[in-house]
Amino acid sequence: MSERKPILSVRDLKVAFKTDKTANQVLHGVNLDVYPGETVAIVGESGSGKSTMMHAVINLLPGTGHITGGSVNWNGRELVGIGRRDMESIRGREIGLVPQDPMSNLNPVWSIGFQVEEAIRANGLASAKKDVKKRAVEVLEQAGLQDAEKRMRQYPHQFSGGMKQRALIGIGLSANPQLLIADEPTSALDVTVQRVVLDHLAKRTQALGTAVVFITHDLGLAAERAEKLIVMYRGNIVESGPSRQILQNPQHPYTKRLVSAAPSLASRRIGSSADLPAAPTESFNVAALADDNQRVVGKPLIEVENLRKVYKLRKGNFASEDFVAVEGATFTINRGETMALVGESGSGKSTIAKMVLQLEKPSGGTIRIDGKDTSKLDRKGLFDLRSQLQPVFQDPYGSLDPLRNIGNTIMEPLNIHNVGDRASRRERVLELLDQVALPRTLATRYPNELSGGQRQRVAVARGLALKPEILVLDEAVSALDVLVQAQILDLLAELQRDMGLTYLFITHDLAVVRLIADRVCVMQQGKIVEQATTDEVFDNPQQQYTRNLLEAIPGRSIELGV
Repeated sequence: MSERKPILSVRDLKVAFKTDKTANQVLHGVNLDVYPGETVAIVGESGSGKSTMMHAVINLLPGTGHITGGSVNWNGRELVGIGRRDMESIRGREIGLVPQDPMSNLNPVWSIGFQVEEAIRANGLASAKKDVKKRAVEVLEQAGLQDAEKRMRQYPHQFSGGMKQRALIGIGLSANPQLLIADEPTSALDVTVQRVVLDHLAKRTQALGTAVVFITHDLGLAAERAEKLIVMYRGNIVESGPSRQILQNPQHPYTKRLVSAAPSLASRRIGSSADLPAAPTESFNVAALADDNQRVVGKPLIEVENLRKVYKLRKGNFASEDFVAVEGATFTINRGETMALVGESGSGKSTIAKMVLQLEKPSGGTIRIDGKDTSKLDRKGLFDLRSQLQPVFQDPYGSLDPLRNIGNTIMEPLNIHNVGDRASRRERVLELLDQVALPRTLATRYPNELSGGQRQRVAVARGLALKPEILVLDEAVSALDVLVQAQILDLLAELQRDMGLTYLFITHDLAVVRLIADRVCVMQQGKIVEQATTDEVFDNPQQQYTRNLLEAIPGRSIELGV
């Protein structure tokens, strides 16, 4: 019997990024083996080197990143120092990639169909126009997109974040590669679509012997989907082995911190910060004991009644058709309360957020904030409203100016609303960086120099800059590793207690909903199908759709240890 050999073997890999005249070492000699048909999960906090390691494998390091030592062996072929054309013949066909950020990896001026078809042609999967289109529809359907043929005609801005992610997954899988590198492949997906996509990946692994490397911060997903787990910390691999064994009995102190910080469906809402763990070495389950009585919930601050949104979609050169994104949504959010909007990608959650923020005009219905009908506000009224109502968007890369450094990005709302003098604004920026667990040195860096999780934290900091009464958080913690997620949720709970903040919290992570929300609205195809307190929705869901969402959560049956 022949010895089983890895298709990918990484040895003593070192990577550095040039900063000014010095080189900043970010990988310190890592080793990795991936075998045919194997599923490996790489976990660790944002900036730990997860994405850097796998991008080095396929020679896609950003900016000034370069390999300074080590070996990358692919099916017996050395990839370090390989020529550009040779590498391009491997990428896509033999090693597929699903990038972390769907917003910046799809061209906004090309239709989704054109971009999928382009990948199919580039990988030599089909040449005839009819065959290319047929294959494009197939890969989008396999990635979980309904009405794939219709969606082919749409553009990225007409897709939700999760739908964009699915399109990228379709592109990554289009050539049936031997290895798929999936960098946070489901971070923007709701749990039911996540299950469809991951089930599809599992079937492909079994049928074709495709290996999958997941880069993820979702420990439940890692435990459920991967045989092998690799834990990274500050550019080093600190623990590796069978996934369930590591997550149920972690040995390294950092792994213990990761596992203990993971939110659980058994948790309850976070109360005051005084009741929360002093450090992330404690379990979130301790927060279940938090006394929420210190938090004062007042009268309705946001009132939404019969809200409707209809988009016109191009059907041909001249014709169009109506797409109803939101239909008859009605809810109230009391002052000092958190209400979560949950549901599948494309269910209308983010559309409601945009209408509440006055970034989209409703097609019908009313939105009242603090008793004022927002449709009747003049320009000054809207300007004043925006100091009271601030967003944290789903896509931190797209909402951050690439030409503006982090300090100026966070300071921008203070400048626009003329808050304080320049010295006090600078001090406020540093204070906000501290609050979202970012080093102050990042103030002079730019978005492309930050990881996805770091960019998300910058977006949270900017949203907090004006000390608003209402924060609309659209997937605000979806890109964060569990340790930073714990810090941000702790921060949000503390700010709510101290300042009486009101949150509209939009997410597909139901475990996070359990921690942060007082009430939940469940959305399906533009309609609110269930609305109740968080405990009622989780403990006694009334709708089969809600039960399906809960049952689809990855790793929910796996008991994590500390």
